[in-house]
Amino acid sequence: MFDTLQEKLQQTFDRLAGKGKLAEADVDTAMRDVRLALLEADVNYKVVKDFVARVRERSVGAEVMRSLSPAQQVVKIVNEELVALLGEVARLDLSGNSPHVMLLVGLQGSGKTTTAAKLALQLRRQGQRPLMVAADTRRPAAITQLEVLGKQLDIPVHSEGSQVAPPVICANGVQKARASAYTAVILDTGGRLSIDDELMRELEEICKRTNPQEVLLVLDAMTGQEAVRVAEDFHKRLKVTGLILTKLDGDARGGAALSIRAVTGIPIKFVGVGEKTDALEPFYPDRMASRILGMGDVLTLIEKAQENVDREESVKLQRKLQENKFDLDDFLKQLQQIKKMGSITHLMEMIPGFSQMAKEIPEEVTDSHLKRVEAIIRSMNMTERRDPNIMNASRKRRVAKGSGTTVPDVNELLTEFKQMQRMMKQMRTPRGMRNLMNMFKQ
Repeated sequence: MFDTLQEKLQQTFDRLAGKGKLAEADVDTAMRDVRLALLEADVNYKVVKDFVARVRERSVGAEVMRSLSPAQQVVKIVNEELVALLGEVARLDLSGNSPHVMLLVGLQGSGKTTTAAKLALQLRRQGQRPLMVAADTRRPAAITQLEVLGKQLDIPVHSEGSQVAPPVICANGVQKARASAYTAVILDTGGRLSIDDELMRELEEICKRTNPQEVLLVLDAMTGQEAVRVAEDFHKRLKVTGLILTKLDGDARGGAALSIRAVTGIPIKFVGVGEKTDALEPFYPDRMASRILGMGDVLTLIEKAQENVDREESVKLQRKLQENKFDLDDFLKQLQQIKKMGSITHLMEMIPGFSQMAKEIPEEVTDSHLKRVEAIIRSMNMTERRDPNIMNASRKRRVAKGSGTTVPDVNELLTEFKQMQRMMKQMRTPRGMRNLMNMFKQ
């Protein structure tokens, strides 16, 4: 996410840090680099021009020039201006009487159907009773796709086949929600171009019949400036209330995310960061700015942990760690909880100082490593999991064969586990904690 932009900005700030006190010429050079980085990231030209002008004006002021750490002050200013550029936090409108109707619109292939399921899951976690309505009658298997997702999540889907007109399906879906006490309705409509007048009139008819509280435009973040133009066109016809940017995890540039709010005035409400149904995050401008600048996103990481980690299980594991009784069975449970939170690479990007490391490790490498570790532990019996010291040559061969790995793979896991046990044992003493902190400082 934002890999290219993040790397270029970091290089610029590193050069500034080596200057000590900054002259106006140093700031001008840095701003030229920032401008090029943003343009290469496919950010709208006018947005870039205004952004750089604001940052420069503040950077040549007294708050930077008289600072003991001017380079850090410049980073702080860039961070604040990025937050301002991305806009304020925008929540879904769930005010008034239910059911709250949400209409999803956008181009073909933007990910509306998957997003409908992700949004329904989000709403259920907030205590809502969502109903999804399958009104994409043009794309083959779109209705089936939504029904399958509904079954996976145990969220009901209203569908009437592909022969009924979408405005009728949507109106009937809202009526069903009202009669059955559903609190939220998500209307999944077919993809269309904003220049297709007939299909845009169909969306206007759906709005007229269902009176949605939210008209959410689903956009593929990887299309860059094209996404900005699409947003402007849809907004003219439908008065879009919010944006959902999909595939942001695959967008190395970030042009759409950084331009769209400033150009259209429409707030970004959610971002898609993966294919799984729980990979939809509320959009927080300050957290996104922090990620762009390589400073991590600890708050989102904590929220993911709270959503996915079993609290009672965590307390048990913590107690075992403190008593030095942590075994491979506990390690397996820990891995399973981590996997629920998303890919390791994505989690590393949220930890300050680890974003660069995350870029250097391909996601498939970390995922395959976790799968290999899990397979090895599952191939052990409970006695072996609780006491890895009994693993002799014949046991290792049996486990390697059962897990589809090799004896060196088993040895590697056992070595890593022993090292982790030693580190945990050291952390129980004040001296061990000091040694650990010194390792991170080096």
